Amino acid sequence: MKKSAQVFAFLALSFALGCDSMPGRPQEADRPIRPKNVKSFDVLWSINCAGCHGADGTMGAARPLNDPMYLAFASDSNMRLVIQQGVPRTLMPAFADGHGGALTDAQIDIVVDEMRHRWSKADKVRDVTFPPYAAQLGNAGRGAQVYQEFCSSCHGTDGTGGTAHGSIVDPAYLALVSNQALRSTVVAGRSDLGMPGFTTVAPGKTMSEQQIADVLAWLAGHRVEFPGQPYTDKEKKNG
Repeated sequence: MKKSAQVFAFLALSFALGCDSMPGRPQEADRPIRPKNVKSFDVLWSINCAGCHGADGTMGAARPLNDPMYLAFASDSNMRLVIQQGVPRTLMPAFADGHGGALTDAQIDIVVDEMRHRWSKADKVRDVTFPPYAAQLGNAGRGAQVYQEFCSSCHGTDGTGGTAHGSIVDPAYLALVSNQALRSTVVAGRSDLGMPGFTTVAPGKTMSEQQIADVLAWLAGHRVEFPGQPYTDKEKKNG
């Protein structure tokens, strides 16, 4: 009996070891990675960010994030906060798992660190003194004058569009962007759309912090309560 037990144990061990090398059996490296364990920036970016900000950080529906001006304007903590909590009343959702998203804090750190590593260019902004990332709105009346000085040549005298660029006072557009997004656009520009930032928006002139705050107040003042295409009288009558 003792000898039979030894033979059985030997056969059982041989069978078990043999199963590990059976053709088609997945190896450890072949197993799928749990979403919270993904550490590849390319994977995290393609799943969570590329849909709005573009495959390589540009030419998406939202602002480009491969822009050295924007990356110099926004700190790591600014970007982490936006990714973690999103931007209320805009299309930017919260991505942190503590705010209803799917990313861990470690994954958000990977995204922010790699964005800065890949796309920051210190030599492009070496001589630029940036205004604070966030600030209160200024005076809309003064902002109207600032707009005429710096913006009207491209966006038209009333902001509804000019020969170079479209409307920036469209209620539908203003309903989709936050005041901070407008501030980022005025300061950093839109490299994907050919819009210059605050240092080159007008030849030989740089917008001051006060002028930026004032023109943002003027822009924000064009928001309406119910943006969208006006209803015709017939549509109003029929509901």
